[in-house]
Amino acid sequence: MKLRDHVLFALLPLLLAVQPSLGQSPTELFNRGNDYYRAGKYAEASAAYQEIIDQGMVSAEVYFNLGNSYYRQGKIAQAILAYERAQRLKPGDPDIAHNLRLVNFKTVDRIEPVPDLFIIQWMRAFAAVVPFQTAFNVLTIGWIVLFISLAGVYVVRDATVVRMLRWAVLLAIFVLVLSGGTIGIHSILSLGNDQGIITASIVTAKSSPDEQSINAFVVHEGLKVNMGDTLGDWVKITLADGKVGWVQSQECERI
Repeated sequence: MKLRDHVLFALLPLLLAVQPSLGQSPTELFNRGNDYYRAGKYAEASAAYQEIIDQGMVSAEVYFNLGNSYYRQGKIAQAILAYERAQRLKPGDPDIAHNLRLVNFKTVDRIEPVPDLFIIQWMRAFAAVVPFQTAFNVLTIGWIVLFISLAGVYVVRDATVVRMLRWAVLLAIFVLVLSGGTIGIHSILSLGNDQGIITASIVTAKSSPDEQSINAFVVHEGLKVNMGDTLGDWVKITLADGKVGWVQSQECERI
């Protein structure tokens, strides 16, 4: 597979047109990063995109471009981290998904995940088909229709119109239950979804947050893990196959 970077030069959302009080604007930095990327100056490009993020003007496009720049530099962990952040901001984007799969082929670890329960698999499949934002928009429309229909039932005197409004009330209630349930599914799936990327080349996880404790397992850069408790400079990680260990906080960065 080949890296997809044809959306690299897409325009940023209007938010990035805001001019900061000092330094270059996000739009200027974005264009400068694109120029560097076209010229093959990938380190300079990633620095420009990172500066946009440091200004607080994040978007899926910026993270996507940052991931492309890191990939061209051979910085696998940083590229995966950028693509993962882009995907959270724009789930379902085919170019982000493609490049994320591509860069994951460069990682060392191949961990077989523990199969989810059937209900969790069903919930994940349903959530993939109906995004959170879509469910939220439908929920909002459902409430509006419900209130208008209920008001109409008590105001309108025409019997035919009242019957139609009552049907609209029932339909709105059905939509509210369905969209509310979908939002609930997304909320359940997001619980405990505190994930990170191993950023150090080779990491030896410990059985407890102590350098003198027993080695639990070894992982390599670019691996996505679930992050749990922190204790001092240590953070607990869980692999896809269920293994649990402790690593130094600087060896893993949260998505």
